[in-house]
Amino acid sequence: MRLYGTDIASRLMLGTAQYPSPAVLAEAFHRSGAGIATVSVRREAGGERAGGAFWDLVRELGVTVLPNTAGCHSVREAVTTAQMARELFDTTWVKLEVIGHADTLQPDPFGLVEAARILTDEGFNVFPYTTEDVVLADRLLGAGCEVLMPWGAPIGTGLGLTNIYGLRTLRAQFPDVPMVVDAGLGLPSQAAMAMEMGYDAVLLNTAVAKAGDPAAMADGFARAVEAGRLAFEADPMEPRDMAAPSTPVIGKAFLE
Repeated sequence: MRLYGTDIASRLMLGTAQYPSPAVLAEAFHRSGAGIATVSVRREAGGERAGGAFWDLVRELGVTVLPNTAGCHSVREAVTTAQMARELFDTTWVKLEVIGHADTLQPDPFGLVEAARILTDEGFNVFPYTTEDVVLADRLLGAGCEVLMPWGAPIGTGLGLTNIYGLRTLRAQFPDVPMVVDAGLGLPSQAAMAMEMGYDAVLLNTAVAKAGDPAAMADGFARAVEAGRLAFEADPMEPRDMAAPSTPVIGKAFLE
């Protein structure tokens, strides 16, 4: 998988929040083989480096870091947070979140496009957290984004892919754009479904961090992502409305 000119070995991305302990977080990443870790800038304190221990832990994971603007509800807040992230993590990559609705955590489409345009003009490589809306996707690409991250369901719900039609339509509309299903996944089977639809990767956090055994769940998601990608690349059969015998009937013995 190639994102903004960088090769990423794994198609599974994991968040770093809500784990019961640093040791559990590290083991989950080890079992998952995840290639990217998302990190909230709010874990770091610019002057005193209060989040220094956490940052040391993330660096020890040996994965690519994708800072995010989680919790930002305005363009100004998101842009400022992204600028902080660039200084703290020494990267131009940023997962852009501009939240528009407090209950569903749905992105603000207008603020998202505006913030994406500002950040790309400043040299950022923007990974926008968006919905499956095709028009919004087109606007984000026009603003300079080269990757899209549509949600499967609202953040932290575990509902899976709530709008399969919309996700299929989005994937078909922009076949050459790298896309990551981000948020709302609860089970490995849901990740496999996203990969079977042709999505390039999945990003999740709560489903692993809040599992009874986060490391085992991370392992399950890793296998599901691999299986789903293999199925997509194998060009699966089209579903049919009528049964079709899998055993040939020509030459079958019969009685008169």
